[in-house]
Amino acid sequence: MPLIESGSPTPGVHAADFGLAAGSAMRIEQAADALRPVLSDYAVFDSDREAFFGAQNRLMPGWARIWIGLTADLFDVKVGSRKYPRLGSAMLIGVTSRAVPITTYGGLSVVIDIGPLAWARLFAVSAETLRDCVTPLDRLLPRDWCDDLVGRVARSDRGLDIKFALDDFFGKHLPPQHPQEATISRILALLVDARTHDLSDAAAQVGIDNRLLLQLTKRYFGFPPKMLMMRTRFLRAMTAMLVDDGEADFGSAPSGYHDRSHFIRDGNRFLGMTPRRFVALDLPYTCAGLRVRMLVMGAATSSLDAMV
Repeated sequence: MPLIESGSPTPGVHAADFGLAAGSAMRIEQAADALRPVLSDYAVFDSDREAFFGAQNRLMPGWARIWIGLTADLFDVKVGSRKYPRLGSAMLIGVTSRAVPITTYGGLSVVIDIGPLAWARLFAVSAETLRDCVTPLDRLLPRDWCDDLVGRVARSDRGLDIKFALDDFFGKHLPPQHPQEATISRILALLVDARTHDLSDAAAQVGIDNRLLLQLTKRYFGFPPKMLMMRTRFLRAMTAMLVDDGEADFGSAPSGYHDRSHFIRDGNRFLGMTPRRFVALDLPYTCAGLRVRMLVMGAATSSLDAMV
């Protein structure tokens, strides 16, 4: 089967700017206006099985992801010390505190970011319980929902009209607004605001006390406030390096860091290695995915999306 057509309907965005490796294709589509900001976007990845069989990549730490695969033996995942070989057609990768190594075998997959607002609507279990884990989606959502989701993707052209298939699915199945949604939104807006340096202090200033903040962040964000701030600061610095076509500058500390050793410590915490070593890895899908999302959505990862 030929690869999907790379691109996006977003004005001014052209597939020629994606910088994709030969034998691969990618689309990132914005969710329908009625679904945002609960759902931000859908990513579609396709690659030639011969060229990418056994290819190594890394998922950057971030929010949870629903992953739909339409090819047998699509990929293997290792989260921390746990390996998840030969995963099924629909799964949830929980919120992550470290870059996730993935071995791919070619073929097509669809990835749907699940941030705190989407988690609050979709899942009864705490995000903290499933952080750094991979779980079959039908253990968390009704089986008929999962069958419907995979079926819509499989029946689509797997490219141009996947957005419409997914918009229709979530328009039908997404539960109504969560009672705590307004407060979750305020916390999320503070977290992604580059002017926020201490989430607890910022939340207190808008009337969210520390006890409620801790309860909501662990339940819907997966981590306590301090870890969320550290991860957000690191992603802001690290994704800028990975998206930049030029040589990464390791001679000075990125914005938000006291010094280079501070940045290196966070690199070891969130990447499992130094930032310099990570940048030197051959990660065609990782860097292309960040670059394409930046072009389409204005942020390289949904963990940095501005709240509007």
